[in-house]
Amino acid sequence: MLLVMASLITWALALLLLCHCCSSARISVGRQEEREQPYGQLRFQQGMCGIERLSALEPSRRVQSEAGVTEYFDQLQQQMQCAGVSAYRRTIQPRGLLLPFFSNAPKLIYIVQGRCVGGMVIPGCPETFQWTQQAAGQQWGEMEEAGQEQRFRDEHQRIQQYREGDVIAVPNGVAHWFYNNGEVPLVAITISDVSSGANQLDNLHRDFLLAGRERRAEQGAQMERAEERKEVNLLSGFDTNLLAEALGVDREVAKKIQNPEDRRGDIVLVERGLEMLRPSRWMEQQVQQQEEQEERQGQCPRNGLEETYCTLKNKQNMADAMLADYYNPRAGRITLLNSQKLPMLRFIQMSAVRGQLRKNALVAPLWNVNAHSIMYALRGSCRMQVVGHRGRTIFDGELRQGQLLVVPQHFVVVMQSRSEQFEWIAFKTNDNAMVSQVVGKASVLRGLPVEVLMNSYRISREEARRLKFNRGSEMSIFAPKSVRELQ
Repeated sequence: MLLVMASLITWALALLLLCHCCSSARISVGRQEEREQPYGQLRFQQGMCGIERLSALEPSRRVQSEAGVTEYFDQLQQQMQCAGVSAYRRTIQPRGLLLPFFSNAPKLIYIVQGRCVGGMVIPGCPETFQWTQQAAGQQWGEMEEAGQEQRFRDEHQRIQQYREGDVIAVPNGVAHWFYNNGEVPLVAITISDVSSGANQLDNLHRDFLLAGRERRAEQGAQMERAEERKEVNLLSGFDTNLLAEALGVDREVAKKIQNPEDRRGDIVLVERGLEMLRPSRWMEQQVQQQEEQEERQGQCPRNGLEETYCTLKNKQNMADAMLADYYNPRAGRITLLNSQKLPMLRFIQMSAVRGQLRKNALVAPLWNVNAHSIMYALRGSCRMQVVGHRGRTIFDGELRQGQLLVVPQHFVVVMQSRSEQFEWIAFKTNDNAMVSQVVGKASVLRGLPVEVLMNSYRISREEARRLKFNRGSEMSIFAPKSVRELQ
């Protein structure tokens, strides 16, 4: 009896030890997978994307500044929560300066209209723009106002020129600023991936101002809620004497920096124009033309070894027709931007697609394999249908200029232009986003045997062949066809 009990106890202890080891292994593997999961893949918890109905969104809150306005889309909308993103549209008037700030999440900015100069201050990177007396009057160190005799020495990180059609990648926690040096208002749409693993705060978009303060919202349902989160200059929260000592300035200067009475907002007017150290416009144009030529020829401007985080290119123009990845003269064009074309996107785990459709042309029915898609209409309008789980239509309507719509991962979408020309930009929550097309070249239907199509849809062999090959010569974008052509 004692031997039996001892044997049972031994087996019980062995089983308990085995279960404990398996449980520890599962926890270890789970934690390892979580550590190895790339930025941008930590989406919101399940249940957020159980969407019954989508709607085209317009800004719900408007914040006016001295030299511009920021319009926010409601981040608490279910479709925005599903994608784990926030969105806002910013307009900067000529000679308007967007004061330096940083955000808690990586983002992509698309220049809808106008041009500007701007810069990012990347931690640990040197100030490579340096002015010396020897450089005065040459292409480096030229001031914005011609003919000004009084010069001063300055140095700062790289300044770049941005123009309509540029996509700008901005990592989280990196201070940046923009100045409209053009003659028309600068309009830009921004998408932030607040559910990125790079954001370790909460799932709300947060801007951290290094100067200025956000004004009171003018309108919208979010007004009261937003008032509680209104951004204020971070430096104003420090003790004035301590700040003065830390900055190495006197107390009066520190009080001016804190300036709690500043009511200009976060976009201010620079009356006499902004003087800065930057390459001449001629040199900028030469560099821009060289980059465009290399892109069109499929050449890589850097070999990858000499390129460091400090010198990574952070912009790419998507409006140039010569850079299109898909082109149909009767339908339009589509341009892709991923981390293979712009390596900076690896750090923010986002990508973009820009498209242009002629009237009645279609985008092939497709679904996003590994990303959510946030679509913003740039010009014109289109009819869109989005079909979700169980074949339920969750959107059947029009997407017009200035509106935004989220297409969740794996939901099937089809688009048809209603205007003479419809243009859009789609932001993806993966740096190498993939789509799967239903029909056309390299599509699901094209890849299935005719016999499978016949038995799947209960159609004849001839009908299956037409289904498979009627759009067989087109890819991604389809020209409109008459009923006679389809027969």
